[in-house]
Amino acid sequence: MTIDVNILQNTLCKAMCSEVKIREKSAGLLAVDTPFTFPDGDQYQLYIKVMPGGLLRLTDMGHTLMHLSYEHDIDKFCEGTRGALYEKIKSETSVEEHDGSLCIDSTSEQLAADIFRLGQAITSISDLTFLKRSRIESTFYDDLRDSLFRVVPAEKVKKDYLYEGMANASDYPIDYWIEGREAPVFLFGIPGRDKAKTVTIILEHLLRANATFESILVFSDQSSLPRADLARLTNVSDTMISSLDAESDFRRKLEKKAQLN
Repeated sequence: MTIDVNILQNTLCKAMCSEVKIREKSAGLLAVDTPFTFPDGDQYQLYIKVMPGGLLRLTDMGHTLMHLSYEHDIDKFCEGTRGALYEKIKSETSVEEHDGSLCIDSTSEQLAADIFRLGQAITSISDLTFLKRSRIESTFYDDLRDSLFRVVPAEKVKKDYLYEGMANASDYPIDYWIEGREAPVFLFGIPGRDKAKTVTIILEHLLRANATFESILVFSDQSSLPRADLARLTNVSDTMISSLDAESDFRRKLEKKAQLN
């Protein structure tokens, strides 16, 4: 079968152009209708502002971050792993942010390409909200730290603590030492199977060294671990929290063990 590239290109151009429409909203402001939508079905809000000198500013007028803020903490985009990813997305798509609005300064010749670039940026930024659910390892640790310090004052916490009462202590780091009511609390974050195995080994060594402590294990998703791994971990641990999404359980169990005053 022979394909006429010119005919195919014309057909594709007509089809794509029919999906993008421009409407006048007010003097100097045009609305751009595209097929781009958020996962909930809401359409991306794109506008063209006519700037001095013939410059065309393509902008979402703050709608993207406002839309995401209904169900997510937008401040997270400025912190930790999410913040780095957010800045990377803007850099790779040449998108700038002004007072919460995402925008690209364009020209009539570049406008079509820039509409797709801004749409790509909005899609990627929207995808950052799913990190809370999937919790890649680095983001999980950011979330764990934030959750911990919402309950326990920073001065009562030591990160990457080493228990010096056993040999080769540096081989068995403890994510967080927390001043406890009766004994120190050793808190571990467990984003996946590899860390579960590591924590099992660390706890076994601490118990053999007769260390005095209480352990709290916080999972990214406890249900995702193989039953055998979870069983071994259960045998050497005190308290488990199935997910950081169980915020009330995390707070309740931590408040029982930690010295907060």
